[in-house]
Amino acid sequence: MGMRAFSRTVLGLFLAGFLVAVPARALEPLTPPRFTTDEALLELLEHTAFDYFWQESNPTNGLVRDRSRPDSKCSIAAVGFGLSGICIGVERGYVGRAAAAQRVFQTLKTFTGGPQGPAPDGVIGHRGWFYHFLETGTATRAWHCELSTIDTALFLAGAMDASVFFDGSGEVESGIRHDTSTLLTGVDWGFMQDGGETLSMGWHPEKGFETRHWVGYNEGMILYLLGMGASRDPLPASAWQGWTRGYQWSTNNGQACVDFAPLFGHQFSHCWIDFRGQTDLWMSTRGSDYFENSRRATLAQQAYCTANPLRHGGYGPLLWGITACDGPRGYSARGATPPEADDGTLAPTAVAASLPFAPEICLPTLREMYCHWGDRLWTRYGFRDGFNPGQAWVAEDVLGIDQGAILLMVENYRTQSVWRRMMRHPVIVRGLARAGFTATEKGSPLVPVVGGKVLAR
Repeated sequence: MGMRAFSRTVLGLFLAGFLVAVPARALEPLTPPRFTTDEALLELLEHTAFDYFWQESNPTNGLVRDRSRPDSKCSIAAVGFGLSGICIGVERGYVGRAAAAQRVFQTLKTFTGGPQGPAPDGVIGHRGWFYHFLETGTATRAWHCELSTIDTALFLAGAMDASVFFDGSGEVESGIRHDTSTLLTGVDWGFMQDGGETLSMGWHPEKGFETRHWVGYNEGMILYLLGMGASRDPLPASAWQGWTRGYQWSTNNGQACVDFAPLFGHQFSHCWIDFRGQTDLWMSTRGSDYFENSRRATLAQQAYCTANPLRHGGYGPLLWGITACDGPRGYSARGATPPEADDGTLAPTAVAASLPFAPEICLPTLREMYCHWGDRLWTRYGFRDGFNPGQAWVAEDVLGIDQGAILLMVENYRTQSVWRRMMRHPVIVRGLARAGFTATEKGSPLVPVVGGKVLAR
């Protein structure tokens, strides 16, 4: 299967719930505050993104809305981004540590205490995996969504980050670490292999496993690394080989990298894992690594929008950024390069979440979006999800997963704090080692430390 066809299949599953109609309710537009430095702009992006996760969640169970609508379901991936976002909020003084720890503790209790089983209704998950969307009040399966492998992984990544950050001895912070461990050991990785080498994209109580598996490059790296790093019944090394077997390497707009058109596929795993200074066998044979691969994909997309082969209004070196986002005809998996469903819609998250890879092109574009489009795009939670300059269209909503990618990657650009925490977690250390990652000549990866002891790779 070609990568473009594969990416559409992946996104069809990943974003299924976004297509459900919701009543119109636009966020109130705000006049964007003036800023004098890039640092001030980045601080504003982080603080408003944090506000989304703090305000658009159920304070009693920690479930985060998928999008900024009062009737929105919970996205468990947004919960994962929010857990890391809360840690960032404490570091930056947006919220007190005690209140933050209590919110994380309540969130994890929702998942450890939620009913599991094969029934189609009234459960939060099955065999340690969780449903893509949950009712924000009852924390049970919403619509007829899938038991989602990738969304469970993104949720677990946020929990892992919080378990490293909240290292106190009190009941709440020790409870965060205990519940995270319970969640990690509860995942039945073999179940989602469905008798094969790689992981299925999901499972439905009504029809069983999705026939397509996670094969080929996209945001699924973190899923496999968590599975291979598991302390109980981990995925075998052959799972990583099966995953990389689907890679396609090509040159587009002057950049050679592994194909995946929407930029989120080059960003999501990097939100938590620092791939600098290390590489696996597949990438090493091409003289590259995953961080460099994402940098090249970012540069290629700016070059594509500068060339603007489809003549979309507004595209240029200071206005680019194509990924999965809201558009004039709804949520869609847009991307380039190679071009995929490019209808002229741009997304601020595509640029902000690539900041660590290519700040020299991302910062000027963020300034352009803020200064020249801010009066139409800015809300109390930061940028709206997307806009189409040629059609003079702007999205109504802010989305949790996109604000999460902005928050985590801007912080990684500024301080690398999420990376530093996650590279200390034993699951990540084991996962990278079992997948065959080794240090490159460019430099060694961060030294993994847990409990004051340096861990061997």
